[in-house]
Amino acid sequence: MERTTIRRSRKRRADSKVYLCAPVNSLVEGIYEQNIPFHEIRKHGDMGLGTFNDLDGEMMMVDGEIYRVGSDGKVNQILDDDMCTPFACVTFFQPASDEVLEKELTYEEFLRWMVELMPSPNIFYAFRITGEFAYVKTRSVPKQENYRPLVEVAKEQPTFEFNNVSGQMVGFYTPSFMSSLSVPGVHLHFLTEDKTSGGHLLECRPRKVTLELQYLYTVELSLPANLDYLTWDFQRDIGKDLDKAEK
Repeated sequence: MERTTIRRSRKRRADSKVYLCAPVNSLVEGIYEQNIPFHEIRKHGDMGLGTFNDLDGEMMMVDGEIYRVGSDGKVNQILDDDMCTPFACVTFFQPASDEVLEKELTYEEFLRWMVELMPSPNIFYAFRITGEFAYVKTRSVPKQENYRPLVEVAKEQPTFEFNNVSGQMVGFYTPSFMSSLSVPGVHLHFLTEDKTSGGHLLECRPRKVTLELQYLYTVELSLPANLDYLTWDFQRDIGKDLDKAEK
């Protein structure tokens, strides 16, 4: 695979951590109201992704600002910190290195390139990817009632396609053995440069981008206190459902 990569390293921070306000398995099972306010999420990070109560859109946090991508693909900035989420994954972004890619890649090549940048598959990583894309495909989901499994919702997800677009992606890599906590592998959300469109990334072809990478050695997990979560039986293996819903 031909590519041009320019690497600039920064000092690693061993105290970098990722915060999850709830485990992703509760979202997969259909618990869409955890009522965790964004003023709590902000205490734990300035960059990340997630969703909103009732699964009402895709969430991105960029430079401390929170954006919602609705089921129509349109973006609005969230200024009300009393709004709530059932799942969010955030960090205070302190990249350890940045990589410049100057060759168009297929989506499969792009994912392999990202994985090659990680020294180990056994820790978390945070990404911010900024630049030009030949193609991007995203999705969002319409507002839902509780208890409908995420895999069923994903069958009806609206998708959006962009050609020759500039923007940024933020997201995380989660080790496979942590799949009950967060989406395993690479999980990214996209926002156009003008902040009018975006969503959960399904596919892309980067053309010229800068990837900033943060090593995350500590996981902080909050467990919800609502009745649905406390009384749910989480014995079911949700791996296949999660793969179908997120990919």
